[in-house]
Amino acid sequence: MTAPVWRASGVGWRWDAQWTLRDINLTVHAGERVALVGANGSGKSTLLRVLHGLLKPSAGTLQTNPHVRQAMLFQRPHMLRMSALRHVALGLWLSGLPWKEAIEKARQALTQVGLADLARQAAPTLSGGQQQRLALARACALSPQVLLLDEPTASLDPRAKREVEQLISRYAANPAQAEKPVTMVFSSHNLGQVKRLATRVLYLEQGRILADLPVHEFFNSPLETHYPQAHLFLQGETL
Repeated sequence: MTAPVWRASGVGWRWDAQWTLRDINLTVHAGERVALVGANGSGKSTLLRVLHGLLKPSAGTLQTNPHVRQAMLFQRPHMLRMSALRHVALGLWLSGLPWKEAIEKARQALTQVGLADLARQAAPTLSGGQQQRLALARACALSPQVLLLDEPTASLDPRAKREVEQLISRYAANPAQAEKPVTMVFSSHNLGQVKRLATRVLYLEQGRILADLPVHEFFNSPLETHYPQAHLFLQGETL
């Protein structure tokens, strides 16, 4: 057995006096696709940021496997004032790749997400779906073994949602230059997307994990006895 990607024990995070995460106990192994579901404010985005190292736990311990490369995709990615090509190449260059090689690899990444024809266009002028595809190209160009995604299709129109989801699924299934299976943790309000992409579902409420189940069990087994809050959430979401 390889070391887990993450092992959290009693992890909490607070902003001033308010706890956004409470008593998170969680182990994620390589190759898992973990979906975080729950209402707005339940702690999904905070948990992603803690796992990625953007936020330091205020309580408990978080062990992260130092031998895996991580990348994170945000709901509204920040677009630098430069061309789409340079936008991708910059991250590669900062990771240590010579600029000429970074440009070539960035071109390949843009081709993979269908943006080759827009390589010279300024990143901030792209449409919302194009910007999210650009952000995905920037993340996947680094060949991460771990991909974290915070509502990656929430602000997109239906066509763009399908395109971005297909790209995410394709990369997770067949990552370029990845030595190990891609581990994916993502938050989503789209339950159809969760069914399609996830192997495991965590239901969060008020910063706590109240259900942790394989995706088939979460959607197809009776939850009201052991996971009443998750049952009520699904009832409300599927009415």
